[in-house]
Parts: sequence; C-alpha cells; structure tokens
Amino acid sequence: MKYKFACLAAIIFVLCACGGRRQSTDACILNFGVMSSLEYLPVAVAIGNGYFAEEGVEVKLQKFFSANDRDAALQSGKLDGCILDYTGAALQRAGGVGISLTSQCNGSFELIAGKDVLPTDGFEGKRIAVSHNTVIDFCTDMLLESMNIDASKVQRVEINKIPLRLEMLNNAKVDFSVLPQPFAAIACSEGNQVAIRIQSLGYNVTGIVFTHKAIEERKEAIKAFYRAYNRAIDYLNDKPIDDFVKILIGEVGFTEKSLLYLHLPVFSRAQSPETADLEAVSKWLKKKSLLPVDYNIDSIVNPEFVVE
Repeated sequence: MKYKFACLAAIIFVLCACGGRRQSTDACILNFGVMSSLEYLPVAVAIGNGYFAEEGVEVKLQKFFSANDRDAALQSGKLDGCILDYTGAALQRAGGVGISLTSQCNGSFELIAGKDVLPTDGFEGKRIAVSHNTVIDFCTDMLLESMNIDASKVQRVEINKIPLRLEMLNNAKVDFSVLPQPFAAIACSEGNQVAIRIQSLGYNVTGIVFTHKAIEERKEAIKAFYRAYNRAIDYLNDKPIDDFVKILIGEVGFTEKSLLYLHLPVFSRAQSPETADLEAVSKWLKKKSLLPVDYNIDSIVNPEFVVE
C-alpha cells in the first residue's frame, strides 16, 4: 500500500511539474498578427536575425491578407497582439475590445496617381479609391486637405481590398488611390506616380497593440518582444538596404523592381504614439460620428513597454 501511495504521489508530482513548465513556456509565447506592410519589417528582421529567440520570447506569426480577418482574430482572442492603425485601434477599443496601443510604427501611406493622370488635370471629378471609415479614408482626407482640395469635389470609389485597389489603378478604373507600402512602390514600378506622402505631413498613424489579457499574463514576454524589436530597429538604421533586401522581398512583399521606388523611412525605436496624431484621428472619427464626442482616445495608450 505504501508503495502504491508513493507511486501515485510521484505521478502527481510529475504531472504538476509538467503543468508548471507548460504554463511557464506558454507565458513566453506571443501570437502576433501581421499583414504585408513596411511596419512589419522590424518584426521580420527580429525573427530572421534571431533576436526574439535571444531575448527569450517565441513570436508565432499569423499573416493576414485581409484587415477584417486580422481584426476578427484579435477580437476572438486568437492573437496576443498585432500591427494596427490608430483608427482601427480606437474603434475596436470603443467597441469593447480589450486592447491597448503600446507603441507607434513608422508606416507609409502614399497618394498614388494613375499613369494616365497628368499633374495639370487637378482633382475635381476624379475617382479616388478608398475603404470607408478606415485609415485609408483618414489619410485620403488629410492628404486632400493639405493640398487645399475640396474633398466633396472628388468621387470616392469604395474598394476594400488593397490588391484590387492597385489593379483598378493600373487599369485606369480609378484615377488615384492611397496605398501603403509595399503596394505604393509596386504601383510606381508599374508606371503610376506618387502625388504626396503622409509622412510629409508629419503623421504616424499605425502602431502595435496587445490585448489586455496578454499584458496581464505575458508581460515579460512583451518586454522581451520590445527588446528584440528595438535591436531590429537599430539594425535597420545601421545597415544598407542590401543587407535586408531578401526580407523585403520574401517577407514584406516587395518585388525587385519596386524596391527602386521604395522611400525607406528612418525607423524609430519603440515609443508611445504622438498626442497630435491621436488627436487628429479622434477629431476625424468624431466628425464622422464613429466615436462618442466625449471619448478620450489617449485612454487606449499603454506606455509601460517603451522607454522615452
């Protein structure tokens, strides 16, 4: 009897020990969502160079070709974090999704003119491809405003999927479209032209979000994520593009030809979103009645993982 009891106790001990190790291992894993974009580059470099592994965190990437699919995965708890624009982050948080913006990214959105559009043509009556109530819509308004263009004088064509937007631009079905990288560079490599870049207006409107559950349960993993992320930023700013061209093509989605048209930003280490950028997004969302007038967009920011 004593022997059986001892064996049972040993089995229970082993099971408990394994359970403890599994919990510890899970706490070092982050399920992270990305789409083909320039904002994804630092994460891709951190994976490719082994920085995440060296810092003690396993980042399991989930790649999406649709913002709706990414958002659904975030809302259902299948993701711990992802790259997300400020408009989407604010709308999801206001809608009850438990996420926080933990840092800003160096995204790129460019107003691209079709190959048959001449600078002297102007904008009145022109067709601009947009995705309503998204960051693309926001950037379109900000870019038109910066050029003193009356937004009501242009014809907005609703096209949600970015590849289709690019295809319609190439086929002259629309005259303009705001595109993120790498699609903007691909568009230019196919004969279209940059009219204006959102960076020229001083905006950063994309960032990294993590769920409240992940922040509570995997805080150390998120800290490790950012240590590796900052190492990747230093690498990108220190190395020539030839050193990471394979990542740009193989992971981010550029073509060899489109790299000739890439306007690569100076990447900044993880830092909190700028108040001015958040306020611009908030003002725009409230004007469109997408946020309550008393909503405080600063409440979606969690600065604990960045060093200012």
